[in-house]
Order: sequence, then C-alpha cells, then structure tokens
Amino acid sequence: MSTQLDPEHHAAPPAGHSEERRRLDRSLMGGMAWTGGMKWLTQLLSWVSMLVVARLLTEADFGLVGAASVFIGLITLVSELGLGAAIVQRRDLSEDQIARLGGVSVILGFLLALGSAAAALPVAAFFRKGAVAGVVSAMGATFITAGLQVVPRSLLQRELQFRRLAWMDGLQAVVGTACTLGLAFLGFRYWALVFSNLITGVVMASAFFYLHPHRLAWPRDLKSISSAITFGRDIAVSRVAWYGYSNADFTLVGRVLGVATLGFYSIGWTIASVPVDRVAGLVSRVIPAIFSAVQHDLPALRRYVLRLTEGLALITFPASLGLAAVAEDFVPVVLGERWRPAILPLRLLAFYAGFRSITTIFGHLLPAVGQARRSMQFSLLALAVLPPMFYFGTRWGTAGVAAAWIIGYPLVMIPVFRTVFRLIALPGMDYLKAVWPALSASVVMAGAVLLIRATMPGHWPLSARLALEVGAGALTYLILLHLLHRDRVRAVVAVFRDRGR
Repeated sequence: MSTQLDPEHHAAPPAGHSEERRRLDRSLMGGMAWTGGMKWLTQLLSWVSMLVVARLLTEADFGLVGAASVFIGLITLVSELGLGAAIVQRRDLSEDQIARLGGVSVILGFLLALGSAAAALPVAAFFRKGAVAGVVSAMGATFITAGLQVVPRSLLQRELQFRRLAWMDGLQAVVGTACTLGLAFLGFRYWALVFSNLITGVVMASAFFYLHPHRLAWPRDLKSISSAITFGRDIAVSRVAWYGYSNADFTLVGRVLGVATLGFYSIGWTIASVPVDRVAGLVSRVIPAIFSAVQHDLPALRRYVLRLTEGLALITFPASLGLAAVAEDFVPVVLGERWRPAILPLRLLAFYAGFRSITTIFGHLLPAVGQARRSMQFSLLALAVLPPMFYFGTRWGTAGVAAAWIIGYPLVMIPVFRTVFRLIALPGMDYLKAVWPALSASVVMAGAVLLIRATMPGHWPLSARLALEVGAGALTYLILLHLLHRDRVRAVVAVFRDRGR
C-alpha cells in the first residue's frame, strides 16, 4: 500500500457514494454514543468499587501494586508493537497475513511476560520492597492474554463494530470489579488487585475469540508482513516518545521545584485536562477506524477533519477558556484555600488543553493514511524540543513550565499542520473557518466573565461569584453561537444526526 497521498490522483467520489458516507456518519455517531455511554458507566462502577476496596485493603497494598504498575505501564506502551493499529489501517492484508501478525503478537506477549519476570527483582530492589517482585512477575502474564486479543479486537474496530467493542469494555469492567471485590473480601490483600487483572485478561481473550474468531499462525514468512510490522514499530516508537514528553514536565517540576510544588502543578494539570480529555478521548476511540475506512477518499477525509475539529472546538474551547477565566474563584471554592498556588498553572494549562484537543485528530489521521513514520518523527521532535523548554521554564516556577506548553507545543505542531494540510489538500483558511465559531464565541465569553467578575461586589461569597460567572459565561456562549454561527453549528450537528434518511 502506498504511504503517500497524491491529491491529483484521487478522483471525486462516484455517484451513490453518499450512502456510504451516511453509513460512516452513523458509525461515527453510534460509536461515540456507545463508547461514551459505556465509558461513563464503567467509570462509575470503577469509582464505587474502589471506594469499597479502599476500605478492605491498606495503603501499603495499593502502594505495592502501584510500584509494579510503573514498570508494567511503561512496557504496555510497546506490548503489541502497534500491530493492532496496522491491522486497522492496512485493509489490503490477507487472512493469512493477519493470522501471522496475530502469531507475532502472541509471541511478543510471551517474551514480555518472561522479560517482566526477569526484571522483577531489579524493579523490587529499586523500590526497596521485595514483595514488588512477585507482583511484577504476575502482572507480566497479562501481556500474553493481551497479545491474544490484538487480532479480534482490531478486526472489530476495522469493521466499525463499536457497539460490540463497547459491550466488551463493559464486560471487562464487570469482571474486573467482581473479581477485585470478591478476592478482597476473601482476604487476598494486594493479590486481589493482581489476580483480578489476570482473570479479567483470560475472560476477555476468550470473549474476543468467541465474538470474532480468527486463527493464529506461526510467523514463518516475515517478509510478507514486514511492512505491517514496520508500521506497527513506528506506532510503538511514537507512543514511547509521547509518554516521554508528556510526563517530562511532571518529572522536572518534582525534581527541580520539589514534591509540594509538583502537587500544585499536578492538580492544575488534572483539572485543566478533564473537560478536554473526556471529549477528545471519546472521539479518539472511534476516529482511527473511520479515517482508515476513507483513507483514499480525500473529500471524505477533509470533511471528517473539518467537522470533527469544529465539533471538538465547540465543546472544548468554551470549557478551557471558561475554566481559565473562573480559575481564581474555582480553585478556592472547589479545592480549598490551600490550593491557591495552583491557580496560575491551571489558568495557563487550560489554554494549552483547548489547543491540544483539536490536534489529537492529526495524531490519528497520519497513521490512518499510512503516514506512521511521519507521526513517529513528529513525536520524536516533540520529545527533543519540549523537555528542555520545561527545564528552562522551571526558572519561573510552575507558571514557567505551563507557559512552555503554550509556546512549545504549537511550535512542534507547525510541521504537523503543514503535512496534514498537504496530504489531504486542505486549505488552511478552511481549517481556520472550522475553528472560528468556537474560538470567537469563547473569547467573547471569557471577556464577559472577566468583566462580570471585576464588577461584582467584593463582599459576595466566592461560591455565589463562581455560580454567577459560570452561568453568565455559558449563557453568553450559547447566545453568541445562536446569533452569529447558527448555520455552522447546525451543519456540525447534522453530521451526527444523519441517520441516512
């Protein structure tokens, strides 16, 4: 498969293509609805279960598993070597090639399990807790069951079976919660958390093969699947690079400015990211398969990029700019007075989070159109540029580190924008038009909130001030969209409401 899109060699979609477009629109909307609904239900179940388990286990139990999870979580980034993404994107793979990729995934799972067992003692020595070794060894076995899930899970995603995938997420949450609670009540202590992961992995691997059976084959002829493995390798390197630069700020703040300061920065990051990550994360579960389905259809790619960008911006921009505007009252009211040092980093990181929300689309678009190597290069660029900027920013405290995100991230995204616009023949002005309704209305909304805040009597309770600011901001935003951008909002909504009628 070619990894280069050429606008001059892609004709307009044939007549009757609109029905396929409607089908994809329905898959997009249905996928986000099912994924979002199940995600909230499973999150609620997780919270309730954790409250119960927290009463049955000690902080030392959680600490042991948490220490092991640091190592296991890092290895998980490369556990499938991006083979799942390769299966979703490479629609020309034969059944035999997919079977051999599944074999590679299972072999890799066994190797990582053995590697985890070998690394168990050094990891335990690092944390100075001997019990961590057993936990690392046991948790490493989950790589085997994860490897077994790669093929059926990826095929379901490629076939746009988002409802089934959502139900599988629900099954995983129910099984994991039931096992954790049952084992905790039986007195298994920290092993309740470990064994629940192992049992859940076995159940999920079995369920995926029942839902979408597919054979596995020993990867004898690696040459026939080498391009898919190379594609997956580039995805894996991108993930590791992303992990590096997205956690470098926390590492440097904690190292240079101290653990207490890291606490203020972390809470600011968390609050600034919540409204963005919830929405962008939901879209990210669905759009790789949608982009892959239309990877050779430039008009469709442009349409989805513009509509998704506009839709994301309409939700995340007001949330981010609004949070920045009310931060000074939000922090003491919601978190308490002792968290006031988190106000400035929260305010700055909210600006960054809004911009990041719309750029996540590009991270899924590039691999979907065969440009995994480019995506890897851009991630490595960010890894090279951002951590030094974070370190330099520590001279001005947490505000300096947050400002490094605002300055550095747009800089490293410039070549990404240029590449994407060229690949899908997207005029930059069309992209600006897509974000303009949300950006213009959000800026005016933030200005209105700051004006209201400046004119309110100083003796008012902070909670009353915050409620008035939030209410006035939301009302201002909705009125502006209705008066100035009504047609654009309707066009975005139409994408998600289209049922093929």
